Amino acid sequence: MATTFREKVGVFETYDRMRSGPKMTEKEWDEVLTFKTAHALKEKYKLQFDRTKIVPTDNDLCDRLFRAGVEMLVTQGYFNMDTCRVCHYTEDEVMMGAAAAPDCITIGEGKDSEQLKARKFDDPRPPICQGGPTGAPVSENIFIPMMEAYAREPLIDSIVDGVVATWNGHEPKPGSPYEIAAVKQEAYGIRMAQQRAGRPGMAM
Repeated sequence: MATTFREKVGVFETYDRMRSGPKMTEKEWDEVLTFKTAHALKEKYKLQFDRTKIVPTDNDLCDRLFRAGVEMLVTQGYFNMDTCRVCHYTEDEVMMGAAAAPDCITIGEGKDSEQLKARKFDDPRPPICQGGPTGAPVSENIFIPMMEAYAREPLIDSIVDGVVATWNGHEPKPGSPYEIAAVKQEAYGIRMAQQRAGRPGMAM
């Protein structure tokens, strides 16, 4: 897929597109556009899911999946929940973003840091292991002990935390001061849990 890249799309250009793109409801995006686009590309690229192979290993299938994914992003863009608009990128811009992505980044600090490396198809290196309830609600009275249990597991390289279900008994409703307090409590709780586990520099 030979492409001549121009200048990468920046923050301000993306912001403008998020405010000027086509208007659409979240329901239309999820239940109409995404379904229609995915179905059309499934037929176009002859994609069939083999239930006996969760991760595809066929080179031709992987190539078709990639091309379908790029075309889906270019065709339907992505939905901005705040502006209820669709932001579009060209194929050239998508490929430039992928080409500009770093091959390796360091997550965490000191002895607890890990190298998060880009992995290729059939890469023999094992991926890093991230552990945690991953956005699931967790009772505030068990939040720190739960995070500590994950941090003590030697196989886990970084924490993907859950969210506290309440803060001092209050529901952290979006846009409320309780939401801000809950987020701060989560960050504090994870750091405390990591310190208790002897891994203070662990990524989160």
